[in-house]
Amino acid sequence: IEGTFIATLAIIIVKIMGMLYVIPFYAIIGIEGSALYAYAYNIYNMFLDISTIGLPIAMSKITNEYHTLKMMDAKKRAYNIAINIMRFVSIAVFIILFLFAKPLATLIIGNLTGGNTIEDVTVAIRFVSLAILVIPYLSVTKGYLQGHNIINIPSVGNIIEQVVRIAIVLIGSYVAVKVLNLRYSVGVDIALLGAFFGGLVTYTYIKIKMRKNKEQLSLTEDNKKDKITNKEITKKLISYAVPFIIINTVSSLYGFVDMLLVLRTMEGLGFDAITVEFIATSISTWAGKINMVVVSIAMGMTVSLIPSIVESYTLKDWSMVNKKINSALKIILFVSLPMAVGISLLAPSIWSVFYTESTVGSTILSLSIFTAVGLNLYMVSSSIIQGLNKFKTVYIASISGFLLNAILDVPLMLLFNKIGIPAYLGALVATILGYLISTYIALNGIKKEHKMNYSDMIKTIIKTLVPLTIMILSVLLIKYILPVNLNDKLSCILFIVINAIVGGIIYFVISYKMGLFKDVFGNEILVKLKKKLTFKR
Repeated sequence: IEGTFIATLAIIIVKIMGMLYVIPFYAIIGIEGSALYAYAYNIYNMFLDISTIGLPIAMSKITNEYHTLKMMDAKKRAYNIAINIMRFVSIAVFIILFLFAKPLATLIIGNLTGGNTIEDVTVAIRFVSLAILVIPYLSVTKGYLQGHNIINIPSVGNIIEQVVRIAIVLIGSYVAVKVLNLRYSVGVDIALLGAFFGGLVTYTYIKIKMRKNKEQLSLTEDNKKDKITNKEITKKLISYAVPFIIINTVSSLYGFVDMLLVLRTMEGLGFDAITVEFIATSISTWAGKINMVVVSIAMGMTVSLIPSIVESYTLKDWSMVNKKINSALKIILFVSLPMAVGISLLAPSIWSVFYTESTVGSTILSLSIFTAVGLNLYMVSSSIIQGLNKFKTVYIASISGFLLNAILDVPLMLLFNKIGIPAYLGALVATILGYLISTYIALNGIKKEHKMNYSDMIKTIIKTLVPLTIMILSVLLIKYILPVNLNDKLSCILFIVINAIVGGIIYFVISYKMGLFKDVFGNEILVKLKKKLTFKR
């Protein structure tokens, strides 16, 4: 419980910082600079998933396994093997990314002229590629610590990494663009170094902590030799890593493929380069920064969900497995759906606070936020089937959703354009459908095999529509009565706060009166919450 709380708290802190820094950063580098930053970061994230190849989670699993079996020598050798694999892969991926930066930039930009140049994107990719030399090592080391149930050091490390990265992003870009009056591309290049230095500082911090706990982590030389061979350890590491390679790579490809297809389609529909870049990177990156407030819920939940379901699965207690699955889905939808609806209704004001007033940007956010709900369902359902060791279903669900998204992107954009709906919204609808089909395949797979029943979750969500509808009407009424100046950030913030407070109170009070809190969280948690709120009276 303590580990889950620390990990969840660290995720929330990191994601909030990741949301908020974009406000000053976007103001420093502008629309073209933000597009350039998004191009480089989307490429970096995709190659980072390739270079880490699922080893951090595999490292965590194998460490825990050997530690439980008192195989301290095998555990230490597994860590060293993982580090050696990572050394080879990270250097190879860095070289590929550095040498092929220009072809990748050409793939992104294509024939688009009037915005960022191929040279700008090439240099940006090379700057961010330096992080590939550090972050994979950091990930494996965190996995080793987590395998010992040491959660606080990696969690603090995550916060340090984000603080250092954001400091370099903001200070570096500000000095370059606003003080030295250099081109926005220089500010972006310096900002991209933040990932490298953030990783380097964090890796140093974690290694110092590990040296102080050598005995606990079995990093001393006096471990009793185990019979298991290095070849067996390597095979086990790879077998544990494969499912996560597929899932992480598919998740990264969603954003990258969307960006490419939106760029090509919007250019083909006759939009100018600046608008095309703004739309593509808003969908792939900038709206996603705001969406993180919703996605963090699923991230926090998956930390504790897998061990909890594995426990019931190991005992073959299928009724409890079914109950936990229903509970997870109910909590995700009960909490994230009203947040998504609220952000969608307040999208013009929220976009203005984070970036600048933009009809196109706010329209993208108003639908993009529902991709976060779809992603939540996908993440939780994937965690569930991984916990049940249904890896074949993981592959089918993940790849099917991604392929559906890729296939529907262009047809839906062209269809929307023809019927008078903004074409770029077609890409977002394709993404939502992709996540939903992945979720359906995952949940339907275990339903068929183990006779799972989701009626409890469906009934609760139908009941949730009542407070949700009343909340929507209240927000629409406030929007009608209360004026807001979209060019004034303070006015937008006040408008958002008022709507959030009123809408939130209405949603949760009505939900409580209808007994939804008991249905979703259970009576035990509700009683504990009441005691805390009434000071245990």
